[in-house]
Amino acid sequence: MDFLFSLMLFLHFVGLAVIIGTWIFTMKRPTVTVGQFWSAIVMLLTGLAMVAMREMQEGFEVNHMKIGIKLVILLVVAVAAFIGMRKTKRGEPVSTGLAHAVGGMALINAAVAVFW
Repeated sequence: MDFLFSLMLFLHFVGLAVIIGTWIFTMKRPTVTVGQFWSAIVMLLTGLAMVAMREMQEGFEVNHMKIGIKLVILLVVAVAAFIGMRKTKRGEPVSTGLAHAVGGMALINAAVAVFW
């Protein structure tokens, strides 16, 4: 179970790295990529799996308020990434605010995880 949890955490970090790395890489000409959307989905699935594993673990108490806030932030990231991805696929310009919402909210999500 420890290995599975570590694997989920690793994949969660990879998803975060793709979202934030792409955001920083495209900062001069902000856009949203397909990879950012799928990374948000990976983060969502691995995050839910980690919470489920911790809930099943004897003697471990999950901070539901923190998880709820992180879930809401991640849903904002996923929806913004989906909208931006669709605009990119259609060849439409992605607004700067939408592109920065994806990366910035992912960064805020990481900050909540670390500092709370």
